[in-house]
Amino acid sequence: MSYKIGIIGYGVMGKTRRTAIEEIKKGTVLAISEPNVGAEVDGIPNVSHDEIINHPDLDVVIVCTPNFLNKELTIRALNAGKHVFCEKPPAFTAADILEIKEVEQRSGKTLMYGFNHRHHDSVLHMKRLIDSGEYGKVLWLRGRYGKSVTKDYFNQWRAKKELSGGGILMDQGIHMLDLFLFLSGDYDVVKAEVSNLYWHMDVEDNAFVILKDSKTGKVASLHSTMSQWRHLFSLEIFLEKGYMVLNGLITSSMSYGEETLSVAKNRSTAPAATWKDEVVTKYVNNNSWRYEMDHFFDAIDNNQPIVYGNSDDALKLMTIIDKVYEQKDF
Repeated sequence: MSYKIGIIGYGVMGKTRRTAIEEIKKGTVLAISEPNVGAEVDGIPNVSHDEIINHPDLDVVIVCTPNFLNKELTIRALNAGKHVFCEKPPAFTAADILEIKEVEQRSGKTLMYGFNHRHHDSVLHMKRLIDSGEYGKVLWLRGRYGKSVTKDYFNQWRAKKELSGGGILMDQGIHMLDLFLFLSGDYDVVKAEVSNLYWHMDVEDNAFVILKDSKTGKVASLHSTMSQWRHLFSLEIFLEKGYMVLNGLITSSMSYGEETLSVAKNRSTAPAATWKDEVVTKYVNNNSWRYEMDHFFDAIDNNQPIVYGNSDDALKLMTIIDKVYEQKDF
């Protein structure tokens, strides 16, 4: 089936989603809604948010707006009988997600959230290896996700709590937390230090988060920062019988460096500190946008649940984020 699609928010992400849709050839964008462009873009009419949501010919609404609009637009589009794909964060709190889930259930429509990092080839390979059991159980994870921002950040909506819902944790760290859940399961103990020592905004510029699963004892450590002074992505997973280390992430600017995955079996006997046993894979293409849109439209086609990025995933994630922000002291 070829779906008729409306995109609300036509900035970087809206354009990225449109490109992916055109590449997979599973739908046509019939309308966009973006206040910062003209009456049409490439022949596609630019209309109001209301017109997208209530458009009688549209099957799907894709939400690519500033964070504070995500919950409202998702609920309105579901109530209007549209399938919805919404960028992260899904909302500001776990309570918000519970409201959305009620509407989702009543609507009978498909809802998916844009946790794009799950769809990188490197991450999917890690997931397959972990699920295979070949490397045993996950013992611990460490994730670092950082970038440098400039003073013009103060003028952006991301720097205003009422528009963003939070700082670097809601912006970047949410992706790393989602990968923790995706690759290793849930966590019920959350300890955090959240600070704004450098930028002094009403949102955090650093978040240090320690997670623990009290049933298995596995622990995960996250540092999400906007005072890294360079872009950095690093995810390390250590298991009973080996490890996986992902450094770098393919983006359009390549500011996070090459996406390189190193995998090795456990070397607990001497000489332990050698690297010759590692299998190193460098990823040169970012297929994640297409994979993600494919997953969304395939679920609609086959009337099947979303596996990667559903509302249950969103609830688990925002429950953790709630617990982190409860420990914020500024």
